[in-house]
Amino acid sequence: MSREGLLEEPVLILNVTFEPIHVCSTKRALALVLSGKAEIVVNGRGTIRSAVTSFEIPSVIKLSHMVRRPRSRVALSKREILRRDDYTCQYCGRKMRVLTLDHVIPRRYGGPHTWTNLVAACSPCNRRKGGKLPAEAEMVLRRLPFEPNPTAAYRFGTHLEQRQEWAQFIEGW
Repeated sequence: MSREGLLEEPVLILNVTFEPIHVCSTKRALALVLSGKAEIVVNGRGTIRSAVTSFEIPSVIKLSHMVRRPRSRVALSKREILRRDDYTCQYCGRKMRVLTLDHVIPRRYGGPHTWTNLVAACSPCNRRKGGKLPAEAEMVLRRLPFEPNPTAAYRFGTHLEQRQEWAQFIEGW
């Protein structure tokens, strides 16, 4: 991997209490460490050398000062709806990567654009339902839509496949 690619790899940022709060690039993490604002907790990728010195490449860093942040919410987006529904059509149960969003209560009936009214649907099911209510189209939802809980495992869990060293910090929160 090139140095530029290595500097864009994800790094988990922990608060003073070891609560996972963010993911940043290696370049940003090194800047925080070199400025004294953070310390390396896990060096998962070796070192990088400059003309004068070498630096550990962090995988997990911990901030030096407490950062107070309000409890975050998962942003409402197509990507997050598909992730919540595990890339599965909520009407027929087919699992696929290319899905559409469906308003359970159609917009023409005053259905809101919210977590509890949006589901993943394959194109054939979405066309079949059209602008009707599920009962009118004789279709049944496999699971009621809900707003996902923004736990650390949900927010950062997609990185765990490549970064097993993060598991000990994410699973406790």
